[in-house]
Amino acid sequence: MEWQKLLSEKRIRELVEGKAATSAGPDERTQHGRDYDRAIFSTPVRRMQDKTQVFPLEPHDAVRTRLTHSLEVSNIARNMARTIGNWLLKEEKIDDSKRNSIEMIAATCGLIHDLGNPPFGHAGEDAIRDWFVEQEKNAKKFLSFKDYKGEAEQLRLDFLNFEGNAQTIRLVSKLQVLADLYGLNFTCATMSALCKYIVPSHAADKNAKYKERKKPGFFASEQELVEKIQKETGTEDKRNPITYIVEAADDIAYSVADIEDGIKKGIMTWDILKGKLEEEFQDSSKQYLHSDKDLLKTCIDGAKHIIEKDERVESVREHGKAHDDAMAQAFGIHVIIQSAKAIQQAFEDKYDDIMNGDYPGELFEDSGAAALIAACKNVGHKYIYCAKENLKLELMGRRVIHDLMDIFWEGASKGSATEKGFARKVFDLTSENYCVVYKEEVKKAEFPDRYHQMQLMTDYICGMTDTFACTLHKRLTNG
Repeated sequence: MEWQKLLSEKRIRELVEGKAATSAGPDERTQHGRDYDRAIFSTPVRRMQDKTQVFPLEPHDAVRTRLTHSLEVSNIARNMARTIGNWLLKEEKIDDSKRNSIEMIAATCGLIHDLGNPPFGHAGEDAIRDWFVEQEKNAKKFLSFKDYKGEAEQLRLDFLNFEGNAQTIRLVSKLQVLADLYGLNFTCATMSALCKYIVPSHAADKNAKYKERKKPGFFASEQELVEKIQKETGTEDKRNPITYIVEAADDIAYSVADIEDGIKKGIMTWDILKGKLEEEFQDSSKQYLHSDKDLLKTCIDGAKHIIEKDERVESVREHGKAHDDAMAQAFGIHVIIQSAKAIQQAFEDKYDDIMNGDYPGELFEDSGAAALIAACKNVGHKYIYCAKENLKLELMGRRVIHDLMDIFWEGASKGSATEKGFARKVFDLTSENYCVVYKEEVKKAEFPDRYHQMQLMTDYICGMTDTFACTLHKRLTNG
């Protein structure tokens, strides 16, 4: 791969239609900087303020939502990309303009990497997949697309293995209707870096050597566009180098944030957290033998130093909850700093493999911070995600999504073909943007109508916020 092609400024519309966009007037922003601006002012990004990161419908203002998490990922990705860009410039692998582009693309992709996720976080993704599994159990032909001349199994697996990352690609390239049906009309460089996974649903293999092949990266409906982007940027069937930076930033952000939020919610105290981290770090160090064995202690000692040296936080040291919150936050700061340094070094070490498309791993796993990040993740999974309060809300979210899918499937499958009746009323409740895209795709007749009907339903569900989904569910079911 070559940076000249990877940083293509060609936009989706020009890629598909062959026509360059007309300028609206003088604009000192770079093309990749404009991508970030388009993203941060978009409606889907604003909706993330009411979408689950870990805790659904969280009343605590200081606990992270999907939006605050994404802003943190964007910040970490941008800072790491800046440092890596400086190294690339020093090594004469890029010029100064490309350094800025790498930084802006990383920031944009960090901001929107979870944009397509449904309400209620990963539990929402599971709920969508399970709904299709249940429908197929009840009616074997429910996901049958035998009239499709292409790979019918791909269409089926687009829903059985529904993936929020694929929905993100669909959302930014098509569903966010502005001037036309090219979504936010990002540059090919940003679109390429946004592709966390690089295979269609029927080619995904959870046992694959390469991480980017374990899950679907796009739906059949966007495959042609993705393949054009891969050709334009020169990645072909490999992962974009900037994607590794964004994924590492995500690993850092959520491993730290989730345990910090667990402290804020009172799920555990700092002393208990510290003990659990030490246990998990000891185990993780055996798995990642190359890891820095002193890194956890470095971060804990650094957190203590911040809290104990500052006279302004004397009162914090005297109060348990305030002390716990402060220690967790200070610890998180040190984890981010130390992990970012280690991951930047890993990128340099693996640079040739990454650029040749021969790197099968994730940067955090090959960094000196591997055991530290793994320990933080394991504590989150074992002691925070499974809190009873969280499980109850996830179950509630699952019921909400399943009930709404039952209702809106009737509208999507029957409502567009009639002008009256219950199904039509449900169809008319669906977001107008999504209906416009649905009608245009049906006109093209590239895929069976039933495929587009299912996408209309999942598009609408995924676009909902947690609160909107709950409110709509209550109104429609009299719950």
